Amino acid sequence: MLLEICTSSYQSAINAQNAGAHRIELCSELAVGGITPSYGLLKNVLATVTIPVNVLIRPRSGNFTYSEEEFAIMKTDIQLCKDMGCSGIVSGVLNPDNTIDIVRTKELIELSKPLEFTFHRAFDWVENSFEALEQLITIGATRVLTSGKKQTALEGMKLLKVLKERAKNKIIILPGGGINKKNAFLFKNKKFKEIHCSASIISYQKTDEKLSMNNQKLFDDRIIVHSDSDTITAILDSIS
Repeated sequence: MLLEICTSSYQSAINAQNAGAHRIELCSELAVGGITPSYGLLKNVLATVTIPVNVLIRPRSGNFTYSEEEFAIMKTDIQLCKDMGCSGIVSGVLNPDNTIDIVRTKELIELSKPLEFTFHRAFDWVENSFEALEQLITIGATRVLTSGKKQTALEGMKLLKVLKERAKNKIIILPGGGINKKNAFLFKNKKFKEIHCSASIISYQKTDEKLSMNNQKLFDDRIIVHSDSDTITAILDSIS
């Protein structure tokens, strides 16, 4: 089974590779579900790691319905990732009614070629999962990252198994959301080919800030989140 680690910092990417992860999804700001990483982060990670790096292309937090300007930014970022040598793109677009925007998503897939394309967890907002799956197969997506429309992939296991059966190896179902060293083996037992997690731990940073730069209702700037090598190793041990 392949383990993809979602990393939002340079150190997390290094930890993922050193621990033996098979692939990285690189992003920034996990607290808001991930957004496109900076050029500097991309450049330094790609210069250092040797395992495949797939990059999240999401111009902002919030919903997955984008303006023309936002969509143009996404296309620019995809071309940049191709030029820099990334292995794949993680992205997707929804219509205002949370159906898949087939035209725009197909345009992103075509622009990404020859890189692989993962449709991200916007899939979990779609009402008709089976129709959406067929649409993604038709327009050429490589895989779908999904929690099975539940808070965690373990809770969504029932739908994940049905999606895997319906995919018929035409597209990869990539379970993600709350997968950890205690439950990763369950996904291997259900014969999923890949799993996705951040393997994050929280450490507290001593700070004497006088004025917080964060919204205190949403963030606590005493914490630093990173992918932990020991946690990654434990997950790999559980699925090997």
